[in-house]
Amino acid sequence: MAAAPPVTLDDVREAAERLQGMAHRTPVLTSRTLNSLVGAEVFIKAENFQRIGAFKFRGAYNAASRLPADQLAKGIAAYSSGNHAQATALAARELGTRAVILMPEDAPRSKLEATTGYGAEVVTYDRYGQDRSALAQALAADRGLTLIPPYDHPHVIAGQGTAALELLEDTGPLDALIVPVGGGGLIAGSAVAATALHPGIRVIGVEPEAGDDTKRSLEQGARVTIPVPRTIADGQALDTPGEITFPINQRLLDAIALVSDDEIVAAMRFAFERLKIVLEPSGATPLAALLAGRVDNPPRRIGVIASGGNIGADRFTELVGR
Repeated sequence: MAAAPPVTLDDVREAAERLQGMAHRTPVLTSRTLNSLVGAEVFIKAENFQRIGAFKFRGAYNAASRLPADQLAKGIAAYSSGNHAQATALAARELGTRAVILMPEDAPRSKLEATTGYGAEVVTYDRYGQDRSALAQALAADRGLTLIPPYDHPHVIAGQGTAALELLEDTGPLDALIVPVGGGGLIAGSAVAATALHPGIRVIGVEPEAGDDTKRSLEQGARVTIPVPRTIADGQALDTPGEITFPINQRLLDAIALVSDDEIVAAMRFAFERLKIVLEPSGATPLAALLAGRVDNPPRRIGVIASGGNIGADRFTELVGR
């Protein structure tokens, strides 16, 4: 007898109910210029307008809000380069508890300051020489906190899937859905929702060229580990896919496209000039894949999840102005 999937459409719908009135229902943007360049009708789910500036609040709040009262009262912990850090910090504040976040020493300053601004305590580590998962587990155990991982948790995955659920509710059936891939939580939850609602939809992930761990893993049929990537897309600078997310993505994804840092910057510039929005590098990778022609045979109606816009003004101008 086959094991039950870790996340179902019902889980995503339940997460959506829990997030009502807590998470923003973000807008769906369109651009005739983009449609003309791509040769398709493109619908962009603008998660840069989500609370904390990225989709991560969906999963963090869904997971944290389900904790028993005694566990929640002791506090929660997380590890993240920035967006999940902010999301967990805000979820803790909304739920009346404390958060301790493990962040890399080279995390963007804007993300670190935002995390502490939401009231969290930040502990730093060296992402290139230390195991963040092991450090976070030890930190949580030492302080009696419940660890909310950034992607490898069914409630986190279900929460992230609400972005695709909302997109499809607003647009109707789509031929393809293009989603950035880091640890795989957003695309796993999105793929669960999208393929359950519209079985014929193509689900395409996008990774930076330097961080192609999911693409390699799908090609080899098992999770592989690569050196920690050095890419401007810090939210996608992971070395291996998630233990829970990878089997979901292995089952539901149709393809992975890769984009260069220069292509990401070009997409950020296009989003700023044409869509009038600011995207961080990781949030711009699906748009980059479309603009750079990395999606084979673009279908007629395409959904894109622009996952976030957390980037400081100095860093944005440094990248886009060069």
